[in-house]
Amino acid sequence: MSLQIYNTLSKQKETFVPMNAPQVNIYICGPTVYDLLHIGNFRGPIFFNLVRNWLEESGYKVKFIQNYTDVDDKIINRANQENTTSEAVAEKYIHEHKKDYSALEIRKADHMPRVTEHMDDIIQIIQKIIESGHAYVAPDGEVLYSVRSFNGYGKLSHKNIDELQAGIRVEVSEKKKDPLDFTLWKPSKPGEPTWSSPWGPGRPGWHIECSAMASSLLGSTIDIHGGGIDLIFPHHENELAQSEGATHTTFVKYWVHWNFLNFGAHKMSKSLGNVKTARSFIEQYNAEILKYLMLRAHYRSLVDFSEEGIQDAIHGLARFYSAMSVAESIVLQNVSGQEVAEFKSLIDKTRSEIKSSLDDDFNTPKVFAALFEVVRFFNGKYKRGQKVTPQVAYMAKEFLLLMKSRGDLMSLFQHEPESFLKSLDNMLMIKKGIKREEIDALIAKRVEARNSKDFKTSDQLRDQLVSMGISIQDTPAGTYWEISK
Repeated sequence: MSLQIYNTLSKQKETFVPMNAPQVNIYICGPTVYDLLHIGNFRGPIFFNLVRNWLEESGYKVKFIQNYTDVDDKIINRANQENTTSEAVAEKYIHEHKKDYSALEIRKADHMPRVTEHMDDIIQIIQKIIESGHAYVAPDGEVLYSVRSFNGYGKLSHKNIDELQAGIRVEVSEKKKDPLDFTLWKPSKPGEPTWSSPWGPGRPGWHIECSAMASSLLGSTIDIHGGGIDLIFPHHENELAQSEGATHTTFVKYWVHWNFLNFGAHKMSKSLGNVKTARSFIEQYNAEILKYLMLRAHYRSLVDFSEEGIQDAIHGLARFYSAMSVAESIVLQNVSGQEVAEFKSLIDKTRSEIKSSLDDDFNTPKVFAALFEVVRFFNGKYKRGQKVTPQVAYMAKEFLLLMKSRGDLMSLFQHEPESFLKSLDNMLMIKKGIKREEIDALIAKRVEARNSKDFKTSDQLRDQLVSMGISIQDTPAGTYWEISK
């Protein structure tokens, strides 16, 4: 099956055919840098890290752009609060964003342009829009886009202009010919950063920035443009109108939008006070859990960041890494492998299913389901402490190769399994209010009781550990424990 991508513009899956194969150009809207970024800001980068990796594995050459908005009212307000400059605020939080990006261990964009680096491009595209008859200059030098001059306005959000005018809260201004008209260039105000333009000193409106950066770096038409569903209207609708108004050609072939995050029954929002920064989440848990949470749901579905959802993710990761830890301990014994036809067939089937799933609009839940099937099979064939046969050695090696290669597409499952499992156990122990030393002491007492054939005490200690949420596995090589769900 060829790659199918859901296009917001057509509201259906479409066969992916880039303009100039094998080259694929991707642009996603990046952050406004006035504060530490919340976890929602990273759903796009985490998802598009997979998109880019999958496209490259499929034979394409990808150019991936994510911008920084470093000119904005929020940045100016933060600068005033901190008695500093907008430039200093933007520089500070771009630096912090790069630290978070690095902590996530995902690939960096090929280029992360800043609005301030593309002011000439912004002015040029505004001039083109004015010349094409889609924009006008107000007496005070504000440049406004004439929405009704563009016949396709509303085609991305699938609303007509009259519906938008009736249903969308818009800024009322005597300068506007129509309430829906929006700003391309705004006149300067005291204390704000400004740039010279043919219409007087000022700064760009938010929407025009991405049109200018995308076209200057990727050309008039780009293959894929991504963003959160909250950007469909008005930001991307306005981007589309601006760009096509300036160039008279298709701006984007495939519009790809990811969904919101939920905290239980509530959407993440400042009004509810449930906004969590990526920095605080990674410090409390880790980046692997954040990526796994984002990817185990389809990108067009809500992601559940409730406490229950986070704990489910931890246990899901633990299942993968526990099986990988066992497989790694087998491989380290250097037993020569012997092919197992049933397992080879399962691995081949799983790789095929993963390909089909990713080609079906990047269906990551099906990817994890396929991988879990292999985990179940492998766990059913070998338990810790058993003799390592050539067949088991073969399965362990092939299982690790599968997990590492398919996990690499998602930037998951690349950590050393045993140490990563310890970090997960530590999180779960904190949640359960127990300490590793306490568990180790009880395990040691139980081992002593078993060695003394005091099975009554051994069983009592097992029951005590189970009641604490500890799963025990007795093997000829010793007793192993892990936190159970």
